[in-house]
Amino acid sequence: MFQDPSFWVAVAFFLFMGLIAWKAGKPILAGLDSRAERIKAELDEAQRLREEAQKALAEYKRKQRDAAKEAEEMLANAKHEAELLRNQASEELKAVLARREKAALDKIAQAETQALQEVRSQAVDIAMTATAKLLSENVDPGRDQAMVDQAIKDLGAKLH
Repeated sequence: MFQDPSFWVAVAFFLFMGLIAWKAGKPILAGLDSRAERIKAELDEAQRLREEAQKALAEYKRKQRDAAKEAEEMLANAKHEAELLRNQASEELKAVLARREKAALDKIAQAETQALQEVRSQAVDIAMTATAKLLSENVDPGRDQAMVDQAIKDLGAKLH
């Protein structure tokens, strides 16, 4: 057994491995420990980032709900304003139409009054012309003077 070269190769192999483990074990373990710490720090950072992302997502969802609510309120206000403007325009249109109708009726009444005055004026002119013609044909010059004198006498009584 001690004479067997494979035994000594095995002993040398195990001694070499022990020496490597003894000399290189600490740095390998230190490297593994630092790698484990680095991985743990990365996992902690990933967890922190995940929590921040969830908070940001919740905040954006809340903002989206608030924005949707605000948009609905703005839409309701716009509809209400449009209804008010439509009602106001309708009332203004009715008022304008009423004013125009009144103005048209006033113009019609004025035209009727003017036409009536023109008819009366023409009737007076025709009556005067007819009277003058009848008087010139039927009244002699002597009787003419007597009628003028009588009209002058009655003038004082008719004016008072």
